[in-house]
Amino acid sequence: MRRIAAIDWMRGIVMVFMAVDHASLMLNTGRVSADSAASYVAGTALSPDQFFTRWITHLCAPTFVFLAGTAIAVSTTRRQERGLSSWAINRDLLIRGALIVALDLVLMSRLSGTTLLQVLYAIGASMMLIVPLRRFGPKAMLVISLTLIFGGEAITGLLWDLEAAGTEPLWVNLMFAPLFSEGLLVVYPVVPWVAMMMLGWVFGERLVAAPHLSRGGWPPERILLVWGLAALALFVAVRGLDGYGNMFLHRDDNSIVQWLHVSKYPPSLAFVCLELGLMALFLAALMRLEPHVTVRQNGPILVFGQTALFFYILHFMMLGASREFIEPAGLGVTYAAAAGVLVVLYPLCRVYRTIKRKNPTSALRFI
Repeated sequence: MRRIAAIDWMRGIVMVFMAVDHASLMLNTGRVSADSAASYVAGTALSPDQFFTRWITHLCAPTFVFLAGTAIAVSTTRRQERGLSSWAINRDLLIRGALIVALDLVLMSRLSGTTLLQVLYAIGASMMLIVPLRRFGPKAMLVISLTLIFGGEAITGLLWDLEAAGTEPLWVNLMFAPLFSEGLLVVYPVVPWVAMMMLGWVFGERLVAAPHLSRGGWPPERILLVWGLAALALFVAVRGLDGYGNMFLHRDDNSIVQWLHVSKYPPSLAFVCLELGLMALFLAALMRLEPHVTVRQNGPILVFGQTALFFYILHFMMLGASREFIEPAGLGVTYAAAAGVLVVLYPLCRVYRTIKRKNPTSALRFI
């Protein structure tokens, strides 16, 4: 089964956006980050240039999590075809998931100066949960995933009191609602994100890895196109009605900024529909494009997409270190720093990819 360049391209694109977001986090004095009803005060002015710099990066985490599900589904199919046992596959998923969670608890928390549970925690925990969940099969996983996405606000609303945020039991924060406290930040509670990983798994298992696609039926890009348009239509409906599905972060007015100002912490139905809808359309276009172009194996976007976790860890460390000699300012410094990091990371990611490919059974396969 060949490696699908479009998936690596899509992942590489969002890694570039992620570099912008984290450069903004480290160096942008005017950064806008009010993506939760717990942190946004109604009526607060949102500078369009700052808002859209933040908004374009919202695509990163949902795409990263979804494609992680797709990647492990495709990898599982390949390994099963090679005769690897389910026990060995499950063991590796559990080890990799635990390692990714540990990276957040140990490395990223140390770099941030506080105990931090963010996207790596969500990905790692979701990966471990995929081990029992995949036993249900793709149809059941799809139903469970959509139930969690559509019912997420109802469940969260029962457990999370915005007026008393931070007083709920810790398990609520770890699984459903964010926590922004002095010593602990739970930015990515697991349940909404495992739902997105499950969608990615279903896509990977049924629409990418399944051999019946070559014998007829809708190709993956057509499924993605229909799904993307349907998700964006649902976003318009949910955001337009401005009721359920917005995770308590409602529009202040009818401006485009307020329409796009959706809850990421925790992810609302509107957020998921918007971001995964856009991702589906972009991925459909890339999959349609792939057969008609020459895939440059050393193209920067492809390289970044094939070394995503290595890229993530290294770019965060580099941007954190940059604060020692770059004075935080505005968007100019943000974009310049992101560009500089990408230039430096490209050869490092190529070297890492080469080493990893030469040692396919080493511990590097988990990173």
